[in-house]
Amino acid sequence: MPPTLASLVQHTALKLTVRAGEDRLDTPVRWAHASELADPVPYMEGGELLLITALKLDAEDPAAMRRYVKRLTGARVAGLGFAVGVHYADIPAALLKAATEEGLPLLAVPRRTPFLAISKAVSAAIAADQYRAVTAGFAAQRELTKQAMQRGPEGLLAALATQVDGWAALYDAAGTVVAAAPDWAQRRAARLTPDVERLRERPAPASAVIGGAGDRTELHTLGAGRLPRAALAVGTAGTLGTAERYAVHAAIALLTLTTERSRSLHRAEQRLGAAVLRMLLAGEPDHARAVAGDLYGSLLDAPFRLIIAEPVSGGRAESARAGARRGGAPLTEPLSALRDTMESAAARAGESLLVVPEGERLVLLTVDGGAAVAACADHAAALDRAREGEHPGDASEETLVAGLSAPAGPIAAASAYKQAEQALSVARRRGRCLVEHEEVAAGSVLPLLADDAVRAFADGLLRALHEHDATGRGDLVASLRAWLSRHGQWDAAAADLGVHRHTLRYRMRRVEEILGRSLDDPDVRMELWLALKTTAAPEQ
Repeated sequence: MPPTLASLVQHTALKLTVRAGEDRLDTPVRWAHASELADPVPYMEGGELLLITALKLDAEDPAAMRRYVKRLTGARVAGLGFAVGVHYADIPAALLKAATEEGLPLLAVPRRTPFLAISKAVSAAIAADQYRAVTAGFAAQRELTKQAMQRGPEGLLAALATQVDGWAALYDAAGTVVAAAPDWAQRRAARLTPDVERLRERPAPASAVIGGAGDRTELHTLGAGRLPRAALAVGTAGTLGTAERYAVHAAIALLTLTTERSRSLHRAEQRLGAAVLRMLLAGEPDHARAVAGDLYGSLLDAPFRLIIAEPVSGGRAESARAGARRGGAPLTEPLSALRDTMESAAARAGESLLVVPEGERLVLLTVDGGAAVAACADHAAALDRAREGEHPGDASEETLVAGLSAPAGPIAAASAYKQAEQALSVARRRGRCLVEHEEVAAGSVLPLLADDAVRAFADGLLRALHEHDATGRGDLVASLRAWLSRHGQWDAAAADLGVHRHTLRYRMRRVEEILGRSLDDPDVRMELWLALKTTAAPEQ
């Protein structure tokens, strides 16, 4: 600890005596400073032992001394050292009384003790304290490194908690507590998840202090990239000292190295996962299992779901980028957030998860009905709510769209991939973050017609009929719709229109003449019916 007034008084070579403020001798001394100015306060920073001979002070004036001492205490001066036997044979009563009233420690400095000796003693004590802190810091680094190598992050956190006499916790990229020490700190750390999430929004490296005296927590992001990969929380009863600060910095460095090493292993795992996925899609599940080994547990044997996600800009699925770039482009932030969310959910549930970046897309293979699928659905629902205005943000921000296949096994992986792509296409078209293939299969084909190319085809096919009707020479479009809806039954369709069946026959002949197509052709009838439904359907 730094030197105090008590340690200086106990210094046998200085021979200082206490004349006032005996109850405040435990005050730390940041420096010893000699000044004969009538008002040295503008040049003080607080914590100094001020040394004076009272050369320019009216030390026997009670009013002047009260003002002088008040100024010193207001500047948080640690104490006042008065040289006796220089200008005054003893400390003047006015100064002694003022110091006693204000509680300012007042030390008598004998004539044979030069101020320089006091300054050297303070400087030596500060240097010794800093040396002890550095030595303790290096010892803490060695212990943290040892524990990290032997027991991993859990051992490192336990050692760090001991070093700071508090607790420590590690969070993953999603803000979930990965490990904490001691054990009771798990619940305390979990309450800080919202603070960790807010910290992730700031450029890395970032830190924050939460709470105050008696319950103080420091949060630090971990990782060498722009986006933090993890976070460290350190809880103590008070402000960290120099040695404790060294320990925290060492822990940050070690955990960052661990995180970056994990990222390297993660990238290697992704390359292996990409190979496994290619084998599954090629119809080679046995080879895929042989390559994967135990890496994905029973994921390749049990029913799984396949998810394909891609980024979109401006909060509108219609602005999705066509044709993802190949060549290992880094994932966008929305895809990274989805990956982190699903990985955290899978880790908590003990599930296996295969993650494969595919250009700007992300392909994920996860257990059917597991926590990762549920986390994906919750994440997408939150993005949909934000996009709909419940949590409005910048309309230019990127979001994502994703397609989820039906449950499948390893033999049907290629079909599951196609299903996910089909669901992704529908999600893009409808402006939704997530669409399940089962939802598409159970729905109607009509919403899929809400496409500019389909509408253009329908408008072109029916344009001549609309132009004919615009002249007032008949109602061919409505007649065609009624005839098709009645499957070509003349009497029923004519009754719907309120016309004679011969009139309807004449109108259908006119339709064939204008379009140059035969209504006896089932393909023509199908195209006309879909065109009529497309032009009548509202945009999805």
